[in-house]
Amino acid sequence: MRAMVLRGPNAPFEKVTLPDPTPGPGEAVARVITCGAGLTIQHVKAGRRRATFPRIIGHEITGEIVALGAGVRTLKVGDPVTAYFYLNCGDCRDCLSQREPLCPHSGGNVGIECDGGYADYIKLPAHIFIRLPEALDYRKHPAEIGVITDALATPLKVLRRAGVRPGETVAVLGAGGGVGIHQVMIATWAHARVIAVDVATDKFAACRKAGAQETVDPNAVDLVEALRALTHGRGVDVVIDYVCTAATLEAGVRALGRGGRLVVLGGAAQAFTAPAHDLLTNEQAILGSRYVTRAEILEACDLVARGDIWPLVTEIRPLEEAEAVHARLERGAVTGRAVLQIA
Repeated sequence: MRAMVLRGPNAPFEKVTLPDPTPGPGEAVARVITCGAGLTIQHVKAGRRRATFPRIIGHEITGEIVALGAGVRTLKVGDPVTAYFYLNCGDCRDCLSQREPLCPHSGGNVGIECDGGYADYIKLPAHIFIRLPEALDYRKHPAEIGVITDALATPLKVLRRAGVRPGETVAVLGAGGGVGIHQVMIATWAHARVIAVDVATDKFAACRKAGAQETVDPNAVDLVEALRALTHGRGVDVVIDYVCTAATLEAGVRALGRGGRLVVLGGAAQAFTAPAHDLLTNEQAILGSRYVTRAEILEACDLVARGDIWPLVTEIRPLEEAEAVHARLERGAVTGRAVLQIA
């Protein structure tokens, strides 16, 4: 099979030919049709996130099952599938309680601790594959369907984690990013008023098209003052921070109104300070949100199948152009999601 391999951090992709994978007991192999390219895996390539090398990265796949190992009963050859990002055990208390991201026995992540989707085939424990709903036309739209697992499911989970209600004001920090812009879409779908915050002002038009009613460039104005001005001094109800530097997190807390919630996601994940007195007197909350459950992926698939939301894929390139795609990711030049076409 063809594969794009990373030999180490900050290394270029190397196109190689490898033996087609054979599933062992409890495993399955899928033919990869498309695989999304986002910042999570770019952090691996750039050395900002630890991984074992050599490695085939990528996890936002659309694929079809081609082989099953002994004992696999939950899949059949020909099933359309995507992949769950976490290599969770599937049968501990957290997994059985639909809290899979908190699995204490997780073996890491697809495309980081095991080989991922930048190849013709991907082999995984069978329970890591998720069968795609029949209502999704994966053959016609494989690029968009594959990125649902992260780009759309994550914002949907955040929406519920923060308890966003219709009419509330939501500020999305890093709104121009691949997940951030989908957060704008999802919050708009939930009838919230959305303020898009990003330093990439060239992405503001896309943010407005996604539903943002206001945009803020924190390099041009004081972020806290701007958010308070846009809410007539009340402060925002929810700040969703996809950047997570100390500066953005501290600004996010200070911009909250009464009963406000700050959601901490990925990004830089830096330590920060928060005013305990304000948290107390205003009954504010700081929430962490870690990936999604399988159920939330299927719910996001249902949103797409019903036509409520459509993933924003702006670039589809052949597998061999992975290096060029990741160079654009590193520069922040991709709006929405980029996808590699493999089959």
